[in-house]
Amino acid sequence: MTEMTKLGRVVVLFGGRSAEREVSLKSGAAVLAALERGGVDVVGYDPAERGLAGLEALAPDRVFIALHGRGGEDGTLQGALELLGIPYTGSGVLASALGMDKQRTKLVWQALGLPTPESVMLGPDADWARVVERLGLPLIVKPVHEGSTLGISIVDSRDTLEAAYRDAARFDTRVMAERFVHGEEYTLSLLGDRALPAIRVEVPGGFYDYQAKYMSNDTRYHLPCGLSGEDEALLATLSREAFEAIGASGWGRVDVIRDADGRFWLLEVNTVPGMTDHSLVPQAAAHAGIDFDALVLQILETVGESR
Repeated sequence: MTEMTKLGRVVVLFGGRSAEREVSLKSGAAVLAALERGGVDVVGYDPAERGLAGLEALAPDRVFIALHGRGGEDGTLQGALELLGIPYTGSGVLASALGMDKQRTKLVWQALGLPTPESVMLGPDADWARVVERLGLPLIVKPVHEGSTLGISIVDSRDTLEAAYRDAARFDTRVMAERFVHGEEYTLSLLGDRALPAIRVEVPGGFYDYQAKYMSNDTRYHLPCGLSGEDEALLATLSREAFEAIGASGWGRVDVIRDADGRFWLLEVNTVPGMTDHSLVPQAAAHAGIDFDALVLQILETVGESR
């Protein structure tokens, strides 16, 4: 029996109805093409078309989840696949739900003594002056349950804080403000029990937003990242601790910022990272000698690990 045969029928889930649909379509198309090149019995499926009934009719032996955002990486899909008895890539139900919830992820990290910037929850009747007094300026406003930096903004004055909240609230009913850490942004990808090389992200405008992530050709990704061997090992250890703290497994990515004193601060976990031509996990894997097609197969091979 060949390795490809052992995988059985694979269904790549992509698209969906979240605000990250367009990115998901690109990720899924890239994954699907890689598996087709590898001779895998694979089919792509957009659950926005016929829901889970259509997926079950395809009789998959395993599912590659390339659905970003709510309904794909927040635990709901994972729970449905558990009930259907279909193995899938990435983290399980609890870790997926926690990873999608930036505020509760922070609560777990804080309880374990892991470094993450202070934050507060916002609402329409928030005391904006008190928020600024507590977190200082500038600060970050972001939806709790969105990825791809959708709805996120940097607030430089108290007068613009309420408008930033309203903008974020278009994407989510739960919105948070976070202390802004000046420094260099890094991302660390995890694949099974392996930490891939860290990437330092440099954005000419200074803000790694949706445009910088997926549309701009000016964003620079530094590989090697420029850290000393000791500091990169420290970053890998911290990222692994943060990843495992929420119960995440299989593969994923941890975003971190390093302040002027050299201290790392955890920002968030991504349990279904992008797999587009601008995405960070494929870049880190390539630097480690793993091409895109091999990366996709290795992710498939982690199905069910350590859940």
